Amino acid sequence: MPERRLSNLAGFLVCAALLAYALYAQLHLGLDPCPLCIFQRIGIALIAVAFLAAALHHPRGGGRYGYMFAVAAAALLTAAVAARHLYVQSLPPGTLPSCGAPLAILLKFTPVWQVIRKVLTGSGECGEVNWRFLGLAMPAWVLIWALLLGAWGVAANATPARQA
Repeated sequence: MPERRLSNLAGFLVCAALLAYALYAQLHLGLDPCPLCIFQRIGIALIAVAFLAAALHHPRGGGRYGYMFAVAAAALLTAAVAARHLYVQSLPPGTLPSCGAPLAILLKFTPVWQVIRKVLTGSGECGEVNWRFLGLAMPAWVLIWALLLGAWGVAANATPARQA
């Protein structure tokens, strides 16, 4: 198996592990995700799909750049949502709007672009910090991992495959 294919597969497996931990935190630790958390999960899933597609397709020549840009774009979007979440968490209590309707209800009755806009403004539930590891809240870890995965995807797919 060529090195680039292994690198992309490793990126996919890291994303899968991150999503698995998010589900563990939700189902076993009782940490219900807020709307910004859901968007971060979607971002990590998009990075995973790009890595998996790159690993399975393993294009020769310039095709690898498409996967490089897909991983980088998904990683930057995920990092931006995580950074927004950290900003919302840093605001003083009482300065955020109330939680409002659940995401499923918003998606049912509101156009998608308005839902995205509303979710990215944050809410009371997005401002709560109820989990920390090494002093960092979960959105900080998502930000770190998104940037690392984006750099990994660029490095893995920017170089040509080695000849066996």
